Amino acid sequence: MDFSYTPKVEGLRTRVNKFMAEHIVPRIRLWHEEIEQGHFPTSFMENLKTQARAEGLWNLFLPGLREEEPGTRLSNLEYAPLAEIMGRVAWASEVFNCNAPDTGNMELLHMFATPEQYEQWLQPLLQGEIRSAFAMTEPDVASSDATNIQTSIEQVGNEYVINGRKWFITNAAHPRCQLIILMGKTDPQAARHNQQSMVLIPIDTPGVNIIRNIRIMNHHAPEGHCEIIFDDVRVPVDNLLGQEGGGFTLAQARLGPGRIHHCMRSIGAAELAVELMIARSKQRKTFGKNLHEHGVVTDWIARSRIEIEQARLLVLKTAWLIDERGTQSARKEIAMIKALVPNLHVTVIDRAMQLFGAMGISPDTPLADHWTWGRALRYADGPDEVHLRSVARSELNEHCLLYTSPSPRDGLLSRMPSSA
Repeated sequence: MDFSYTPKVEGLRTRVNKFMAEHIVPRIRLWHEEIEQGHFPTSFMENLKTQARAEGLWNLFLPGLREEEPGTRLSNLEYAPLAEIMGRVAWASEVFNCNAPDTGNMELLHMFATPEQYEQWLQPLLQGEIRSAFAMTEPDVASSDATNIQTSIEQVGNEYVINGRKWFITNAAHPRCQLIILMGKTDPQAARHNQQSMVLIPIDTPGVNIIRNIRIMNHHAPEGHCEIIFDDVRVPVDNLLGQEGGGFTLAQARLGPGRIHHCMRSIGAAELAVELMIARSKQRKTFGKNLHEHGVVTDWIARSRIEIEQARLLVLKTAWLIDERGTQSARKEIAMIKALVPNLHVTVIDRAMQLFGAMGISPDTPLADHWTWGRALRYADGPDEVHLRSVARSELNEHCLLYTSPSPRDGLLSRMPSSA
């Protein structure tokens, strides 16, 4: 495993950094001003997207990108450091058409869409013309176990009729959102992991009722984290994505690379926090000393650097495993990074916020917004506890055959396998 950046990746890192510095960072204040005034999408977003595409910084996330499709084809390992750079500004990934949940939806459509679905939905998503949402989580059941979902997908003639309630559906309030990929149950009597299917629902279909845009830690996201009721929503059976009963498998295929993207963006946010922490510690004095001369502050800086480096290496290893052996072979590592990195995200940013004092929880720095998303990320794509459970089960299964239970007269060490 070699995680050093190739000349190709170094070149892309330089170009993305330059684009961020010249076109995105100078517009951060304007982005907030326009959002506060109710202007969304912002007035400059489409121009930035056009410019990014013209510079070859488009659809960087999709390893299966075809020659005739717009963008630059990269592996997960090659894309990871670029996602890290984008993570420094919350809305930056949209400029490069690398924003969730569209990335995961495009991956699903790329793998499973029929030719008709490809033309209707994937093409405009790849072009950045529309946005999309992914509807799985439900308020009435513990959706951390995806087999619990209750939304029904019932075939009636040549249509599917969908009834159910979803919430925290990201992007559903975006004015350009035109597609919802919904996961529900087509056969509640089937085997536990074969009950679910996915269907494609145009957002303007009668019966799709967006109830509210749910605030996250009292933070308003203009693209939305919505509660939606599906009331006798009817779509053609041709809107089935993949095979009936294959929804759980599709969900797992979708979430693997997506967790790489989330985690590397989180590492980017943590890197920004360290930079701000260091700058603040050199500018501010308390009790006659610069902040960095206080032992507790140097401890925060050192621990943050160590933790970021550890986390980045684990995420890069996971990306490499997905590229080399597939998502299934990287299941444990995917769970590990999802349990680790959001916690790192909030821990490092919390230290920076503490160093800034009350300013750290104000809009005068990006820290409060980054902290809020980091905390929410501990739920997104499955809560910490689900991933920790998955890692523990994997470890127990891997090691259960190595040892036998020691008898009262036989020490454990004598039964351990030799390292020779």
